Amino acid sequence: MVSVKVAFIVIAFLAVCIEQTDAAMDLILLVYAHGFSFRCCRTYMKGRLPFAIIKGYSVQTITELCPINAIIFHTRKGKTCANPALNWVMEYVERLRMETYEPKKQLVFHIHTATELT
Repeated sequence: MVSVKVAFIVIAFLAVCIEQTDAAMDLILLVYAHGFSFRCCRTYMKGRLPFAIIKGYSVQTITELCPINAIIFHTRKGKTCANPALNWVMEYVERLRMETYEPKKQLVFHIHTATELT
């Protein structure tokens, strides 16, 4: 019977060694002994994403396991790690925030009573 510790080490090693197929997404899957896992940016994407493909974003701060600050852009095809020190990245974040908080146009219905129509 394989111990939990050995299984954890093997899974963690494999998770770190597996290279992502999408070059723009360098998210590493981290697995813990208790079955908890999450993705962590370890490097930044190269180049610039078209704003139109971005559906949202999340923020990663430096922790023991995640060594860099990153903006994680969410697209239909997955997630991409971007450098928050770059101007275009923060401009995209601001545009996304404005879209989120921008009040939606409301339809205004006018109700007329019979006395108003005569």
